[in-house]
Amino acid sequence: MATVLSRALKLPGKKSPDLGEYDPLTQADSDESEDDLVLNLQQKNGGVKNGKSPLGEAPEPDSDAEVAGAGKPRLSEVTPEGYPLEPLGALEQKAASSVVSCVRTSVFLLMLVVSMVLVLVCAFLIPCPPRDLHSTWSRHLGPQGGGDLSPLDLADVNGDGLRDVLLSFVPAGNGSAAGVSRPPAVLVCLSGMNGSTLWSSPLPEEARDITCLDLTPGNMAKTVCLVTGTHKMLSAFNGTSGKAMWTLNPNYLSNGTLAAPAVVLPDVDEDGVRDLVVLAIGELQPDLCFLLVSGRTGSPVGRPVKYNIVGVGNLIGPQVYITTSGAAYILFGFGNIQAVALRDIFVQAQNRDSLPPSLQIEEPEWEKRRSVNLSELIDVYSDGVELLQMVKAPDSNSSNLLITTTQGLVLLRGQNLTPSWVLGLQGLHSQPTPGYFTDDETIDFLLQIPNGVGMKKVMVVDGDSGLVTWSYSIPCHMKETPATSAATVEQKSVFLFWAEGLSAASPNPDVVLGTEPPSLHHLYLLHPTFPSILLDLANATGTVTASEVGINDLWKDAFYVTRTTGPSSEGHPAPLVVSKLSLRWALMEGQMVQLEETTPKIGRGELRRFLSRIKFVDSPYQI
Repeated sequence: MATVLSRALKLPGKKSPDLGEYDPLTQADSDESEDDLVLNLQQKNGGVKNGKSPLGEAPEPDSDAEVAGAGKPRLSEVTPEGYPLEPLGALEQKAASSVVSCVRTSVFLLMLVVSMVLVLVCAFLIPCPPRDLHSTWSRHLGPQGGGDLSPLDLADVNGDGLRDVLLSFVPAGNGSAAGVSRPPAVLVCLSGMNGSTLWSSPLPEEARDITCLDLTPGNMAKTVCLVTGTHKMLSAFNGTSGKAMWTLNPNYLSNGTLAAPAVVLPDVDEDGVRDLVVLAIGELQPDLCFLLVSGRTGSPVGRPVKYNIVGVGNLIGPQVYITTSGAAYILFGFGNIQAVALRDIFVQAQNRDSLPPSLQIEEPEWEKRRSVNLSELIDVYSDGVELLQMVKAPDSNSSNLLITTTQGLVLLRGQNLTPSWVLGLQGLHSQPTPGYFTDDETIDFLLQIPNGVGMKKVMVVDGDSGLVTWSYSIPCHMKETPATSAATVEQKSVFLFWAEGLSAASPNPDVVLGTEPPSLHHLYLLHPTFPSILLDLANATGTVTASEVGINDLWKDAFYVTRTTGPSSEGHPAPLVVSKLSLRWALMEGQMVQLEETTPKIGRGELRRFLSRIKFVDSPYQI
């Protein structure tokens, strides 16, 4: 009844159709008023509104459908603001989504923490590679007791990525005793990082040469240091421990002495290890004797092979030459150059005709030069030869022959032994230094020639034409100072040589000579991009007897190692000093010496910016 009266009256202001709010006057404490409340909420939420259904049809107010649709809901399902609560399923979905999000966040944070812990563990447990930024050290090895030779070589023997220094010397105090013709010597290995002694081994005689290499190519190859003595010693040392692996029995050289360092050959006895050949010279007759030596055991591979050589001058070689086809020849001579096929030596040493596959190859162009009587010796060059060295041929896997003679310099093509060019030059007694100076990617050569009293001329010869492309006279009293080079990634080379101090002021020829004493020598660097400038990198007293350049592959840096004999006083032997200098560090600290004026003038800042970008690599012109 209350419902009928409420609908009939329809008093204004009872409810707001826009906001869906109810007038308090219409509220009644009866079940019917609750039904009105539910109906009005349905109108607000898309149900019947203003007496019309959503389709615009007027429903029957007392129909059964309306009564059935107007069931009595619980008041707990209606919010105080008049909006219904979300269904229970939606709440459960929200709760599940919240749990998944929390799980994802927890997993991400856990993985982040684990990654950080792993990074910290690796940082502490895995040692960082040594950064050889300012690796400049000097090591005094005490007084040197004699010896005219200065063997020096670089090799990484401790596996730290930096090449270490190996040298031999005769310590002071080891004077000759009764019945001993020569004082004992010592082989020393210094760390390339700080100059500390890694190991040392005694030697029965002074060493002529030290060569470190891998006799067994492969991933598991170990560095082996071959030491050739001045008399009868030939030993192989383990580069890591310094222990002798084998020593050639001197009885096999009973009729002669070693005339030159051992030469590494291909594997001739087929045991998986490269072999050696040594050249012995007779004590009473000028006979030369070749002896093949096993690289694995140090035992002879067959008997000695003798040759009669007629010549006047310095002993040349022996050196091994491998042609592009794989044929191996041994070059040697006295004031000349002759060659003998390695297969011929092997046949006579083994006294058999069968050859391993590596020795069955012949080079037709070389075989044409055999003598008329089909001698085993091949004439290569015979005009006052003083020095011989192999240089890499451009665009080929073979090498050419650079021959220093009393008359100049000759470059022979390795394939057919014909001259590529000849440079007439007097007074050249030191070995040319190979490197890249021009832009044609052909190996050029730096030469040092005496040029009057206390002077020398330094010049660069184009390896393609044999013409002099750069030269400069410089003061130097040190005899036959060693020069070397280091290659860069730009297919260029920097050349290093020793001389006396130059004035860093104006390039006036009248003030070029320095005022320093002749005992102080400076290390100069020449870069082909700035031919009018020399960089003064370091200085040293005494005599520099040997030098080598090594590469730090990790940091693209080069280091320069010198062996110096200091000035000696009366009654005291000269001290032996080994020094190492980082070139990239020295380039930044070096002093610029202007040789001539250029237009535009090269500034110090421009030069420093260029030098800071230099990166060094292993020499591509090494054989």
